[in-house]
Amino acid sequence: MNGITVPQLVLWVILPYIAIATFVIGHIWRYRYDQFGWTSRSTQLQEKKLLKWGSPLFHYATFGAIAGHVIGILIPESWTNAVGIPESVYHWFSAAAGTAAAIGVIVGVAVLAIRRVFVTRVRATTSPVDWLALILLAIVIILGISETVGVNLLGGGYDYRQSVALWFRGLFVGNPDVAAIAKAPLLYQVHATAAWAVIMVWPFSRLVHAWSYPLWYMWRPFLVYRSRVAAQPNEPGTSGRRWRRIGARY
Repeated sequence: MNGITVPQLVLWVILPYIAIATFVIGHIWRYRYDQFGWTSRSTQLQEKKLLKWGSPLFHYATFGAIAGHVIGILIPESWTNAVGIPESVYHWFSAAAGTAAAIGVIVGVAVLAIRRVFVTRVRATTSPVDWLALILLAIVIILGISETVGVNLLGGGYDYRQSVALWFRGLFVGNPDVAAIAKAPLLYQVHATAAWAVIMVWPFSRLVHAWSYPLWYMWRPFLVYRSRVAAQPNEPGTSGRRWRRIGARY
């Protein structure tokens, strides 16, 4: 790799592949040895009023943000041009949709953060690795919002599909474009690095529940509940006693 420095090689080649390997192997290990811990560790019993509003808002807004990343990073610019979407239209659409998703994420995260920090019973159920994952997620979210709102909506804009997207897609074909990501603004570089940190921590935190959507619920048999009249227990003997000494025969 001519012209690539050692720090660039570490950040944009070695780190991503280590993160991907940790993500895959970590999930296999967790599923193999910690299936009982493969859960979101729901805290609804500890507090549900804030959870009722914060959780759906955060999750739905996150789905929108993920969809925006898929369109912006995984789909080449030439494809959107081929279907008749000019870059100016794509820019404003992505900025508007990204801002809407950002608002939802901000409000949802704020509610969930207040709940987890200030509700004692919820805070007590949070493990150190979960705190680490939450902090890293917060960093990624703040950086992403800064890019969407500060750069693309209120600022002059930046075409990350000519830098970040080229490098990211290249990782999956064994040819990452280090020069492309190296020329991206520092804000985008830090965002990408923090995202890899989240990927590495993911298998060891409660984030694994993202892969546990109960699809089998759609075809499982119906559960039938029947009521019955309470009856007296059938105890041995004729005295009417409801207890007996262990080992005794009647």
